[in-house]
Amino acid sequence: MQAVVATRKPVVMVVVTGRPVNLSWAAEHVPAIVHAWHPGMEGGNGLADLLFGDANFGAKLPVTWPRSVGQVPLYYARNLTHSPESAPGFNSRYWDLESSPLYPFGYGLSYTKFAVSNLRLARSQVKLGETVEVTVDVENGGSRAGDEVVQLYIHQKAGRASRPVRELKGFEKVTLAAGEKKTVRFSLGKNELSYWSTQAKGWVQDAAGFDVWAGSDSQATLHANFTVEQ
Repeated sequence: MQAVVATRKPVVMVVVTGRPVNLSWAAEHVPAIVHAWHPGMEGGNGLADLLFGDANFGAKLPVTWPRSVGQVPLYYARNLTHSPESAPGFNSRYWDLESSPLYPFGYGLSYTKFAVSNLRLARSQVKLGETVEVTVDVENGGSRAGDEVVQLYIHQKAGRASRPVRELKGFEKVTLAAGEKKTVRFSLGKNELSYWSTQAKGWVQDAAGFDVWAGSDSQATLHANFTVEQ
């Protein structure tokens, strides 16, 4: 790999594996990386269409991609443990690695550019069992058509049990022409805001505050919040 990159010719690396592998060096030195997973008998034709631009990439990672085996297990929906990452002086959850993954859950590139903006909540306060309607705009700012997967994440700030720092609660694949813009709608109701309680041995919903993020992967920064009351 290093010898090929050293030729200074354009390089695209195609990875055919069933799981994440260590791509730390490649991510820094190879201009483009395609993960094909196990594409089957027609994989070659599909890859040719994508690499030559006859089709556009639109897939997203269904896993969190670690920098090294030293980060395993690594997943975006972990619970808070020890010092939260927002604490002053926090550096990393590891001795000698960054906390962030090489590629986050939900990540994926395209031949065009997408922007997710204008996150809106229909209400900032609801009662237990009621639904919050969420809308967000997605725009294709590139020069060709493409697919984007808009993703919605939440975090319950407090409750009867420790809750994950983020949870995927909605996603929608949107096909946009160059320059096109659409509004995507999500609903956060009892099904999305409840969780399985080992103590209660059933599904429970807490009166609590919630963070909401929308974007293109699990590190989305577009943010809003709402409160569920008794």
